[in-house]
Amino acid sequence: MYLSMHNWMRAEPIELTVRRLAKYGYESIEISGEPEKYNTTHVRKLLQDNGVKCFGSISLMFAGRDLIHADPAVRASSVKYIKDCVTMVHELEGRNMSIVPSQVGKVVPMDTPEQEWKWAVEGLKEVHAHAEPLGITLALEPLNRFETNFLNRHDQALVLADAVGPNVGVCLDAFHINIEEADLFRAILKTGKKLYDFHVADNNRMGCGQGDYDWNKVVATLKKAGYKNGLTVEFVAPLDRTPANRYPDALATTPDPELTPEQFKFIQDHGSGVSMGTTLPTCEGTMLMLRPSSSCTMVTQSLIYLTLLARTAGSA
Repeated sequence: MYLSMHNWMRAEPIELTVRRLAKYGYESIEISGEPEKYNTTHVRKLLQDNGVKCFGSISLMFAGRDLIHADPAVRASSVKYIKDCVTMVHELEGRNMSIVPSQVGKVVPMDTPEQEWKWAVEGLKEVHAHAEPLGITLALEPLNRFETNFLNRHDQALVLADAVGPNVGVCLDAFHINIEEADLFRAILKTGKKLYDFHVADNNRMGCGQGDYDWNKVVATLKKAGYKNGLTVEFVAPLDRTPANRYPDALATTPDPELTPEQFKFIQDHGSGVSMGTTLPTCEGTMLMLRPSSSCTMVTQSLIYLTLLARTAGSA
């Protein structure tokens, strides 16, 4: 296992992100699913120059991106979008594309369960046919019930992966499985060799160590399951509009110039905002820096926790 980082939730130039990843010892990036935004030749060289690899990407399912939408035009454009993401991963020498099949925040069905399942399988099969010759694996990510009414648990994702084809697995997220799985450690073990990607944040979706997760047990369970890929940090600082707010200057509530309206809404739908300048106390004397959005956060305590734990588990 090794440390990786998402960048979808932080508005800053990719050059700054990659330099910060290298500085804090991250080995890879799971780059935001925005193929139209990145010149892959430039980003590939940037990664090489900084000694950081692209592990893969994650689909950003804004409104209008939905493999189980009732409108066939929306389904078709969503397939094209994910295929473009797969191409981007290939050009960045990555190896995995993690996919949320339906629009984030959509919890009302548009058709019968059988029809929506059929649409999901059909769309993913088309993506799979594009990914296979490129050597890119697909990982289906379940989200909690408040963000999607489609995939919520590991067993659902396993059945869908099996219906799509070989080299299709599952992406589990520590935040979501803490909500939806009866036994999250058993869920990791049952996913086993089909676990292609693992996203890390604490139970409150803050950085690792800022909640009550037993990270020793998580890393040990991942090792037992045979997981050897990235531990991809995906913390999302919450908005707090009450007098009890411990970090009043942590997040802005207005769009950043770097973000499109769709991107900003996506971050808002995750209960967060754009990083501002402040310093937050964290565990064991480390500090979590939330910098202005032009120089956004890299979570140093996540690096410390997960590196030490991975080494303890004999997997770093």
